[in-house]
Amino acid sequence: MTEPQLACPLCHGTEFQQEESRQDSRWGFTSHRMTLMICVRCRYVLHFYDKHSIFDID
Repeated sequence: MTEPQLACPLCHGTEFQQEESRQDSRWGFTSHRMTLMICVRCRYVLHFYDKHSIFDID
């Protein structure tokens, strides 16, 4: 059985640039960490949610 491979939903590219992102909630009480996978071919961004914490203050 082969391992699943990430593919861009727009151009079906399989090469991605990985970046980290953080976004505060609407009122700023929580901070959401995300992993961004950016398609090298068409620059489409896939967001993957990591985790959040009310103690992430920076």
